[in-house]
Amino acid sequence: MSFQEQNLNGVVYMTTGTIGAAHCFTTRWGGVSEGIFESLNLAENREDDPYRVRENFDRICSAICVEPERLVFSNQVHGDTIRRATEEDIHTLFTPVPYEADALFTDEKELPLIIFTADCVPILLWDGVRGAVAAVHAGWRGTAMDIAGKTVLRMEDELGCRPENLRAAIGPCISACCFETDSDVPEAMRKELGVVADRFITNLPGGKFSVDLKGINAFLLRRAGLDGDRIDISSECTSCKCDKYWSHRKANGQRGSQAAIIMLKG
Repeated sequence: MSFQEQNLNGVVYMTTGTIGAAHCFTTRWGGVSEGIFESLNLAENREDDPYRVRENFDRICSAICVEPERLVFSNQVHGDTIRRATEEDIHTLFTPVPYEADALFTDEKELPLIIFTADCVPILLWDGVRGAVAAVHAGWRGTAMDIAGKTVLRMEDELGCRPENLRAAIGPCISACCFETDSDVPEAMRKELGVVADRFITNLPGGKFSVDLKGINAFLLRRAGLDGDRIDISSECTSCKCDKYWSHRKANGQRGSQAAIIMLKG
């Protein structure tokens, strides 16, 4: 399957046929925010007008038939903490999230999970057999800690999911073409993957490196037991397409955030 651009009343978002649950990867287009946050900014913590952010949430949630009042958020810290979400984790906008987690998973219906990115890798998982979903935020640190594979393991251990039944979508994020790093990033990848990491690392002039986070996360999902044919990878780069997506690097940190949302239908 491949990613498809959807446009509902001007709200533009991406979906994939690989995921059978309600889901989306948002873009910058179709919201009401202004200035550096134009227009579909979903970041609560970047000094955008709260009324505009709330309207943005209402618009994207309406587009994918999700109730914004039922969203499950997390306090993302670029780690590998994974939380099983329940009804008790439903969260109100603009109130502190009482726990840290960079991945959420659940088997409860009508419980939308959301993670935020602006270059990092958003990953959605769906098990149509067992009935379970997950939303994973994988920055380079989370990637190096194999948060994607660890989420699969938690779903297997706690929900009875079989990895071969899982489907995954790796959404728009910074691609190897734009992810230039110092040696710390390749070293972190090699610590987790060994020499396999070199498949996804390119030496650049001046002692720099290019790292393929999409490829590494796809490899980690396959290593966790997913069928490679059931992993859809967006071809879009948030840095190359900074008019369509938020890119932390391209905007020098002056930006909003996009989101990935997934929910089991009732």
